[in-house]
Amino acid sequence: MNRTGRPIFDRYHRKGVGVIEKVEAIGFVSAIRRQAEDDFWGGEEACIALTDQFTAEAFEGIMEFSHVEVLFLFHEVPPGEIVTGSRHPRNNPAWPAVGIFAQRGKSRPNRIGSTICRVARVEGTRLFVSELDAIDGTPVLDIKPVMAEFLPRGEVRQPAWSHELMRQYWALRKTGV
Repeated sequence: MNRTGRPIFDRYHRKGVGVIEKVEAIGFVSAIRRQAEDDFWGGEEACIALTDQFTAEAFEGIMEFSHVEVLFLFHEVPPGEIVTGSRHPRNNPAWPAVGIFAQRGKSRPNRIGSTICRVARVEGTRLFVSELDAIDGTPVLDIKPVMAEFLPRGEVRQPAWSHELMRQYWALRKTGV
């Protein structure tokens, strides 16, 4: 509520700010994985190839940073699978049902993913990163350098179930098994 007692959201929603008309991909992911999987994203390298509207100049200075944050679209999530309420993460009944904004699942209302990745190298309009948990063909919405001042400014707190969920997420995939 604002000072007049009206919900703040109503003020913006009436002006049309609540609706985004168009967001275009700035690039696409080239990766080994063709399907989303829950675990073993550790050590994998992916390439983000910018669209033709960009030149190599767009990546100028990016190698000065160790990490980038990649915003991308979970493009293979059908609209019918979008979650707006609560659910058990990974549909595991051993974990509590929590709201979609209290988890990082791909069936989000706007289907936007975000991952911090290590910068490996740049080749023209292609950025190579480590541990981007996006599949081949994923549209990339934005790339931002990670700056320490934008990371949490205090202790990070999270529930025990989330540590269990993430236990194998960044583990290396075993080959030949």
